[in-house]
Amino acid sequence: MFSETVLIWLGFNLFVLLMLALDLGVFHRQAHDVSIREASLWSVAWIALALTFNVILYFWRGGEVALQFLTGYVIEKSLSVDNIFVFVLLFGYFAVPPIYQHRVLFYGILGALLMRGLMIAAGAALIKEFHWIIYLFGGFLIFTGIRMALHRNEELHPEQNPIVRLVRRVIPVTPEYHGQQFFVRQAGVLMATPLFLTLVLVEFTDLVFAVDSIPAIFAVTTDPFIVYTSNVFAILGLRSLYFVLRGAVSKFHYLKLSLAAVLTFVGVKMVLSDLYKIPVAVSLVVIATLLAVGVIASLWRNRRAEAGGASRQVS
Repeated sequence: MFSETVLIWLGFNLFVLLMLALDLGVFHRQAHDVSIREASLWSVAWIALALTFNVILYFWRGGEVALQFLTGYVIEKSLSVDNIFVFVLLFGYFAVPPIYQHRVLFYGILGALLMRGLMIAAGAALIKEFHWIIYLFGGFLIFTGIRMALHRNEELHPEQNPIVRLVRRVIPVTPEYHGQQFFVRQAGVLMATPLFLTLVLVEFTDLVFAVDSIPAIFAVTTDPFIVYTSNVFAILGLRSLYFVLRGAVSKFHYLKLSLAAVLTFVGVKMVLSDLYKIPVAVSLVVIATLLAVGVIASLWRNRRAEAGGASRQVS
């Protein structure tokens, strides 16, 4: 049993590494600005892979496990949109050329996969050893959800980030970009480029969001493999989703409010887990409904704003 489990974990991670190698080494060997069409095709491909894996889980481990994976994937996929809001602000603040944004996100995701793997392993071990920690996770998610609802339009100030200050103290940073290089030598001195500074902040951003999203999936299942695989598939599709939405994130005015409601609901689910277990199917329906309401309300708001603008022009 042990050897079979190890082989399954190794096989899945080898598959992930192979897909990443194809992505960077074949399809994105040359730096270029990813078009919406290209990003949409990649988004469809990553979602199709996740759903295919879901079908495999259904026949391999049963419908309940497959439903747990799907719910976890939807949670992580929806929360990853919050990452995209921050990525858009970061790339804008550092004026990262569009042709280099994919490179930053690619290496950012490599780091995210490693960090999340470690966090999931630690979280699973803690829950197994100290069951009461599930209440801490639930309370934290409720707090985070309420805070997100009350502070939806916080401004980003990268120059005040302690990580940025630390990097600048450890290694000098060039004032300009040097192609897609993260480091260069000038007058014999190794220096970081603004692209590396952006990468560090992308990694830090994912770490912050992982603190919210990983406990949220533990509300659905405590199976480390399901938590990890649902996280991985959502993260793998994050880059393509960014390039699809980077020009439209500002239009989803109510989406953050929906994400806040999702976090709060999941937190309540964790806190009540020993009194009443909300079925996974019910959780999936509630989460999907909350997200749909946010998207539809945002589109309705945009349409009203456009109609109001058109009527003012006519008058």
